[in-house]
Amino acid sequence: MHWIDFTIIFGYMAVVLGVGVFFFRKQASVDEYFVGDRKMTVGHISFSVVATDVGGGFSIGLGGLGFVMGLSGSWLLFTGLVGAWMAAIILIPKVKRLGDKFGFLTYPDYLENRFDGKTRLLAAIVSGIGYAGFVGAQVLAGAKLGSAVFDINLMLAVVVMAGVAVLYTSFGGIQAVIYTDSIQWMVLLCGLLFFAIPFGYVEVGGLAGMKEALPESHFSLTNVSAGTLLTWAMTIIPIWFIGMTLYQRIYAAKDLKTAKRAWYLAGLLEYPLMAFMGVLLGMFGRVMFPDVESEMALPMLIKEVLPIGLVGLVSAAYFSAIMSTADSCLIASVGNIVNDLYQNYINPKASQKKVLAISRWMTIIVGAASVAIALSVPKVLDSMLMAYAFMVSGLFAPTLGGLIWKRVSSIAALWSIIIGGGLSIILNVFPKFNPFDDAILLALPVSVVVLVVLSLIFPNQDKAKAEIADA
Repeated sequence: MHWIDFTIIFGYMAVVLGVGVFFFRKQASVDEYFVGDRKMTVGHISFSVVATDVGGGFSIGLGGLGFVMGLSGSWLLFTGLVGAWMAAIILIPKVKRLGDKFGFLTYPDYLENRFDGKTRLLAAIVSGIGYAGFVGAQVLAGAKLGSAVFDINLMLAVVVMAGVAVLYTSFGGIQAVIYTDSIQWMVLLCGLLFFAIPFGYVEVGGLAGMKEALPESHFSLTNVSAGTLLTWAMTIIPIWFIGMTLYQRIYAAKDLKTAKRAWYLAGLLEYPLMAFMGVLLGMFGRVMFPDVESEMALPMLIKEVLPIGLVGLVSAAYFSAIMSTADSCLIASVGNIVNDLYQNYINPKASQKKVLAISRWMTIIVGAASVAIALSVPKVLDSMLMAYAFMVSGLFAPTLGGLIWKRVSSIAALWSIIIGGGLSIILNVFPKFNPFDDAILLALPVSVVVLVVLSLIFPNQDKAKAEIADA
């Protein structure tokens, strides 16, 4: 890589670190660190939401899907559009009202309000572990890009990638995350739309070159099984109802209208815009590098196709996407640990200054753990979908049930989380016991059944909390 490309990439990293330092010097409260003082606007929220949800994992993962199945891989992000719009209609009006009223900082804050402290504690553990896994997936995505572009060892790339994301997140909290996400999304969008796709299209010989090199099925939108579509839908749509990163942005929005508009816009940015750009680049990668591992074709395409300067720019775009998800998942995991566990169960009387300091140190600790996770799972998309399945299998049923059915009780929610999340882990560790291809196809329905049965046997007796479902 030319020195100009290195300069662009390292200059970009210096800018995002500078944003973190800027907010480090301004912040004085936990509320500012985790929900940005509840003053964020539509543009910043929507760009941050889509940057977090798509990010590097899905960017690199979509390239891998485009490599393997072509245009049909775009259906993965159609589920993002559906999930975003469903959440805007069903979830946000209730959660935003409660968050503003009671000063919520986390997703488990809502669950305690609806159910009880035990449910909050268990949800915080599940969410914290799940998001630590997401951080690992994003770090792995960045490392794959870095190792291909820079010709460096994958482990070194993991450490560098994690180091940058952890530092600016620990410095600036959610404000640094949201503002850098806005910049990062625009960099990614422009880098792909105006440089990577046009140059790649020319390099592969246009449509004629693609048709000659790729199977006919790659140009169809039906080159995907019904089982895969169901798995994607069951894995990704529910995350819009249980994602700690998304609850933080709901609370951070300045009002209800801002939050809903941000979610509608985020859905459209995911599908069709990002969905088709991602798989198209993966198809370009297969034309040029048909024998490489599917998720490595896109980084190699960037390195080999683009001229000096643009390699650095587009690489910075992908690094930005990766860090935009890594930082959000990191701050979410830390929020679960610090707000839901430390402040509520270990030291409820801790001062704002002490909690803020602990939050920053915990960001570094969770980031270090993510490096170990990144090095233990070979594929980005596999890592992300496993983490999604674990969280969704345990948390989706009680969350949605608590929103729409006043009969759902605390005991039903608690056991739904335990059995759903636990079964997902067991089936991933011992896949021979799973009659389906993916753990979530069994674990999530079981979680729903447990919730319904126990709610009928032990109905909610707390009228005040039941009113949430009618709000």
